[in-house]
Amino acid sequence: MAGLSALGAVTFLGGCSTIVLFDPKGPIGESERFVIMAAIGLMAIVVIPVFIMAFWFPLKYRASNIESTYMPKWSYSAKIDLVMWAVPIAIVTVLAILAWTRTHALDPYKPIPSAHKPINIEAVSLDWKWLFIYPDQNIATVNQITFPVNVPVSFKLTSDTVMTSFFIPQLGSQIYAMGGMQTRLHLLADKPGTYAGQNNQISGRGYANMHFKAKAVSREEFQAWVEKIRQSPEKLDLERYEQLAKPSAGYYPVTYFSAVKPDLFLYILRKYDPNWGKMPGHMNRGAVSPHARADVAGDN
Repeated sequence: MAGLSALGAVTFLGGCSTIVLFDPKGPIGESERFVIMAAIGLMAIVVIPVFIMAFWFPLKYRASNIESTYMPKWSYSAKIDLVMWAVPIAIVTVLAILAWTRTHALDPYKPIPSAHKPINIEAVSLDWKWLFIYPDQNIATVNQITFPVNVPVSFKLTSDTVMTSFFIPQLGSQIYAMGGMQTRLHLLADKPGTYAGQNNQISGRGYANMHFKAKAVSREEFQAWVEKIRQSPEKLDLERYEQLAKPSAGYYPVTYFSAVKPDLFLYILRKYDPNWGKMPGHMNRGAVSPHARADVAGDN
């Protein structure tokens, strides 16, 4: 599940010594932190006593301690047998319930309930940079996203290169982007700030530079930011996109586009699957949620 898999991706971003994964700034990240901490706590029930006994037994029954001679006279203990079976069964049962319920509750395809209309962002993984298209605003950015605080963000993700992984640790839910496939992700920031995002899947020599900034701002600041981008002389037509998609050396600078070719995201998907979205109920291969079928059918 997203929270437990994220535990294996503990990342120190920007040279900071704080483990940002445990400093969430949104409800999804907060829920995933709870899952991680609960899992650690449950597993510690087994681990901590083992460490205590590993030190206590050698100390108590050392050769020089003649007052603690170990001479057991039993061959079976019902109490010890009960503990050895009951505790692991209880831990596994609780972990199973936790994993099952939270996996469904934290489904990345599941929209976040809110009184506000979500901000739609189409994310495209390139070598070695992230392209973000705002279809409702008809603008696009490279290596930066901005969205209002306390407003859901609805992502559609794909890749125009190898498989990569989209991850904003403080907001939660790592998810993969793959060529010819569309995945979905819903996030929300409940505090203003600038959060580090990254590709968490090794994808070639420029992998280390494939990171971006996610900015949560007020709604007024978001509108001002959109208007600022609309003043950019850069426009993202097919010719400019093909230039952008070429492998870059080093970190690609933040770039703004004041206009975007209509259905560019769909064009990128169809580079790998010409029939993508043309069939009723056509679900992109690689989607991992039943919500994807409704999303694709409704979007096309």
